[in-house]
Formats: sequence, structure tokens, C-alpha cells
Amino acid sequence: MKKIAKFFKGVKKEISRVRWPNKKELIKYSIATIIFIIFFSLFFYLFDTIVAILIKLFN
Repeated sequence: MKKIAKFFKGVKKEISRVRWPNKKELIKYSIATIIFIIFFSLFFYLFDTIVAILIKLFN
């Protein structure tokens, strides 16, 4: 039981050291993440489509 209590005390101590982003940073990072996801989604969609077309051409 002491190990569990020690673990949670350590967790609490580490959480207090975390630097949480403010609202402006959070919005900036969220927008960057969404743009990143959209870009790579389109990239892999186009790549997959091109590969599928090439496979159809050579079969």
C-alpha cells in the first residue's frame, strides 16, 4: 500500500512541474495539428489513388 501512495505522490509532484500551454498556444498547436493531419491525409489519399491506377494499368 505504501508503494501505491508513493507512486501517486510522485505523479502529483511531476504534474506540478508540467508547463501547461495557455489558450493562445493551445489554439496555435491545435491548428497546426489539424493542418498536419489534413495535409498527410490528402498526400496518402493521392498516393494510394495513383498506385491503384498504376496497378490497374499493368494488370
